[in-house]
Amino acid sequence: MAIASRPFVALYTNPLTIIGMKRILIAIDYHPTSEKVAETGYELAKQLGAEAEVCLLHAVAETRYYGMEYPSFLGYEGYTLAVNDHLNTEIENIAKDFLKQAAVHLDEKVTTHIAKGETASSILKYAKEWQADLIVMGTHSHSTLEKLFMGTEATKVLEKTEIPTFMVPVKK
Repeated sequence: MAIASRPFVALYTNPLTIIGMKRILIAIDYHPTSEKVAETGYELAKQLGAEAEVCLLHAVAETRYYGMEYPSFLGYEGYTLAVNDHLNTEIENIAKDFLKQAAVHLDEKVTTHIAKGETASSILKYAKEWQADLIVMGTHSHSTLEKLFMGTEATKVLEKTEIPTFMVPVKK
C-alpha cells in the first residue's frame, strides 16, 4: 500500500521535522473508516523507519454523561438513566477488545491505549504524555449543519495541537 496514492493532509511546522518522527499515535473510533485510518497511519510509520513505535488510541466518553436525569419538555416525559460500575467496566472491555483486534490486524508490536473523556482533549493529552511525534486521525464526513454547530473532533485537535498531525480523509 503506497501512501502517495492516497489523498491526505499533513500539517507540520518544519518539513524536516518528519525525518525524526519515531512515535506515531493513531486515533481511531468504532466507525468503519477507522480501518483505513489505522492502516494508512501504520504504513506511514513503516515508511518513517523500522524503529518507529505505533500506538492505537481510542477515546471513551465518561459514562457519567450517559447517566443523566432528563426532565419533561414539550410534552415528553423525561427519564433517568443510572450508570453503574458494571456499565463502566463493560464499555472499557469492549474498547480494549476493539483496540486489541485492531492492533493484531496491523502488527503484534503495535501498542494500545484507552483514553477517558472528551475525544479531542483526550487525544491531545495522551499524545503529550506519550511524547508522540505525530498524530494520525481520520476526518469523517459530517453534514454542514453538524460541522457548523458542533465542529468535528479533527478540527478541535487541529486547533489546539502542538504536535504535527496527519489527517486521513475518509468518506462514508
